[in-house]
Amino acid sequence: MDNAAPTGPAPRPLRIGDSAPDFEARSTAGPVRLSDYRGRWLVLFSHPADFTPVCTTEFVALAREAAAFEARDCALMALSVDSLFSHFAWLRMIRDRFDVEVRFPIVEDPTLVVGRAYGMVCAQDSDSATVRTTFFIDPAGTIRAMSCYPASVGRSIPEMLRTLDALQAIDAAEGLAPANWQAGDALLRPPAQDIDEVFAAEGQADWFLREATPRKGKRR
Repeated sequence: MDNAAPTGPAPRPLRIGDSAPDFEARSTAGPVRLSDYRGRWLVLFSHPADFTPVCTTEFVALAREAAAFEARDCALMALSVDSLFSHFAWLRMIRDRFDVEVRFPIVEDPTLVVGRAYGMVCAQDSDSATVRTTFFIDPAGTIRAMSCYPASVGRSIPEMLRTLDALQAIDAAEGLAPANWQAGDALLRPPAQDIDEVFAAEGQADWFLREATPRKGKRR
């Protein structure tokens, strides 16, 4: 078995702010270790099985947008219980059928060691056929966002990129990303922490709801 048990115990489900458990495993891009990705962003995501309709559409879409993730200094890594050779056969089919090559690594996890460490699979489950989970891991190895979809609903690749853009933007500006935020939009300032600033705010909501960089023609 090439999958090594992730380092450190996982006594509870992973949460935002936790360190991503390290692991080493075989993949379609050769042996990979999660900690080797420190220093850049990483999107780690699971898929229930190779040769399934929804997963196939996701991998085609992700492969076509791989350059967009790379431009954000973000690597992609997939995880499945299927064997390495099943992954190879599936990727060959995707290339021949859809004329796109999936070059990001797909990790084999036949014993569910990694899936259980990340809470993608419950301890009593014998397979991962019920969920697809995505982890956004920052350059320090910290889990910054998570999403989980049923096997019947595919991920939105634009939303994955939007989430990544928002995480990187709030880190750079120490701001907050409002609803429906898109790259280039104004961020919000953190709310005031001082009662004098609250009382001095011009409007009722201005002490907690204001743009970090006000745009011309818009009220703060």
